[in-house]
Amino acid sequence: MSTDETYLTKEGESELRKELQELVERRRPALAQKLKDAVAQGDLKENADYHDAKEQLGFIEGRVQHIEAILRNATVVDNAGPSDEVRIGSVVVIREDGTGEEEEYRIVGSAEANPRERKISQKSPIGSALLGKTRGRKVNVKTPDGLVKFKILDIR
Repeated sequence: MSTDETYLTKEGESELRKELQELVERRRPALAQKLKDAVAQGDLKENADYHDAKEQLGFIEGRVQHIEAILRNATVVDNAGPSDEVRIGSVVVIREDGTGEEEEYRIVGSAEANPRERKISQKSPIGSALLGKTRGRKVNVKTPDGLVKFKILDIR
C-alpha cells in the first residue's frame, strides 16, 4: 500500500457519504434560505445574519468539495474476514511493555482517523508500525515522547 494514497474503510466511506448527503440535502439549502432571507432585510453591511449565513455556507461548500475529492480519489479497503496480520480496517489490541494496560485501536485511512474514537491512521507512528505485523509480535514505535515498545495481543 502506498503511503501517498488515501484509503477508506467501507464504514468510513459510508460515513462520508452520509455526511455529504446531510450537507447537500439539508444544511446547504437551509443556509441558502437563511442567506436569501438576510438579503431581503436590506443593508448588508451591518447585517449579522447575512455575514453569518455567508460564512457558514462557505464552510459547507469547502467541506462538500473536500468530501467529494476524498470519495473520488480514495481506495476503499474491504477488510472482509479475519486476518493474521494488521491491515487497514483491523482492530488491534496492544499492550505497552512494562504496563498491564491493554489498548485497542482500529487502523484506518488518514481521512477517517479520529483518535477520540480510537481510530488511528495507517500513517500515524503507531499505525504504520503495526501494519503488516502479526499477533504476538513486539513492535517498536518512534513517538514524540521517544521509543515505545508494544506487543500485539489480538487482531480482529
